[in-house]
Amino acid sequence: MTCGRETPVAAKENPGIAAHLWNAWCTRRFRDLRCVCGLFLLLSMASAFETCLAQSASPQQSIGATIQGTIVEADHKAVAHALVRLESQDGHRVLQTVTDSNGAYVISALPAGTYRITSELNGLHNRVTDPLVMAADEHRRVDLVLEAANTPGAKSNPSSTAAPPSPSAADAMQFADLPNFTVAGVTDWTAAGGHGSDARLRTSEDLTRATVVLKPAEASSAKSKDAASESESSLRAALAKDPHSFEANHRMGEFCLREKDFHEAIRALQAAYEIDPANASNEYDLALAYQGAGQLAQARDHAQHLLAHAENANAHRLLGDLDEELGEPLLAVNEDERAVRLDPSEENYFQWGTELLTHRAVKPAIEVFGDGAKAYPKSSRMLAALGAALFAGGRNDEAASRVCEAADLNPADAAPYIFLGKIDLAAPTAIACVEPRLAHYLEQQPESALANYYYAMTLWKAEQSSESKAQLQRVELLLTRAVTADPKFEDALLQLGILYFSQSNFKQAADCFQRAVSADPQSSAAHYRLGMAYARIGEHDQSRAEFARYRELDQQQAAAIEQQRKEIKQFLVVLKDKPATVN
Repeated sequence: MTCGRETPVAAKENPGIAAHLWNAWCTRRFRDLRCVCGLFLLLSMASAFETCLAQSASPQQSIGATIQGTIVEADHKAVAHALVRLESQDGHRVLQTVTDSNGAYVISALPAGTYRITSELNGLHNRVTDPLVMAADEHRRVDLVLEAANTPGAKSNPSSTAAPPSPSAADAMQFADLPNFTVAGVTDWTAAGGHGSDARLRTSEDLTRATVVLKPAEASSAKSKDAASESESSLRAALAKDPHSFEANHRMGEFCLREKDFHEAIRALQAAYEIDPANASNEYDLALAYQGAGQLAQARDHAQHLLAHAENANAHRLLGDLDEELGEPLLAVNEDERAVRLDPSEENYFQWGTELLTHRAVKPAIEVFGDGAKAYPKSSRMLAALGAALFAGGRNDEAASRVCEAADLNPADAAPYIFLGKIDLAAPTAIACVEPRLAHYLEQQPESALANYYYAMTLWKAEQSSESKAQLQRVELLLTRAVTADPKFEDALLQLGILYFSQSNFKQAADCFQRAVSADPQSSAAHYRLGMAYARIGEHDQSRAEFARYRELDQQQAAAIEQQRKEIKQFLVVLKDKPATVN
């Protein structure tokens, strides 16, 4: 047997014949093998060629960074066929594209580097922006606004020979009152715009959310004293008596709006609108009712209809609120600014400032809240908001000072004290004005879990250098009162456990950390601290389990926070006499 085949009889009897047959067989096998190898090589080359064709035909396979966005005019209309130019900082790479019918553009397959982006069409240009630093495979959204070349901050057009129009007296006065910044566009979230560590950034974001909550319900004609004095039964009786009466429907709608029965409010206010569509007060209330019911498109239609007939600061502010809810922050901030230009009320200043702060335009937010505080020095929430903006800008002492003023203006309001507690916790050292205000907060509300907690924390920070036994006992007492008032107060349970741990009371610490985990099973910090306590009392298996849970939660929470931040666009801001920045 040779290679699985039997040797012929003649070959067995004659070795010469056998050798000849062997050579012939091997030659044939070698030729067959070469054919197989050649066929395999051809198939491999064809497969590779198909792959290359597929990759070149599919835009999804592009490798490198991508910049995309939308180009709009100052009136927020999309600009089709606008030229978008991207130039590398060294000038060696220039890419151009044009926007589609929706004003959208995409520039992809970019190597990592620093780029400057510009756009223009028919004499309109975007404001000059700072360079964009792009990492490999990064995706960044940049939306730009095109303006006339003579607009302050807009890129000049040397070929333009048209003289700028002469401003009216009103325009000149308005120009003199312009802020020291302009929002030139929006971009994806970056770490810019704040100061300090990630823990500090989280505190700043927490303060921003708390600031927005300070914003009261929209002022409305539905809050008139006459409507407030009427009962629902009398209003329904009047409507039943004359269902085609504008006044009866309008007053019924006002009542339902005030009671937050938005669907009933829409029914009555819509009926009134059909009777008298020219009544601006009723249409404004109808827009508010649609907003309250979550029907944002209808609310925006009515707000825009109001503005089509006459300028109205309330309608601009409402439209800004709706644009923000609909995911159009660039439109929103422009509406908010217009509202302040028409009526520099406390409410309008506050909404403009919160819009800027929400989208990490820290310096502009400080400016707007500062102007608002000057115009309304008795507004506690304006001062608290200014403090939140100053904290976001890394100005701890100034931030605390302003919030302390807010607390003094309205001692019965807990919000400024909570702001102070958060600022003091995140600040590297104790801030002088905080302790006496938090002491006053505790005097006013001795049973409050928050009052006990924040005062305990500010005392602990102030005495950490000396670690007075008496002071630590007081801190322990206050934290104990906090968790007694609220047994599910995870932060207080965590800090009480940390205090016990620092005193080597590991079993008491473990008990506090266990309660903290029960209060909030998703708290990575509580699992980490519990793992440390278990290790100290010899429960090593439980310790390892807690550390594993900590790592799992920490990764999940970091990813969730990153996603939340990416969902909030940042403003590209042009400061006076400076290029645009992610501020």
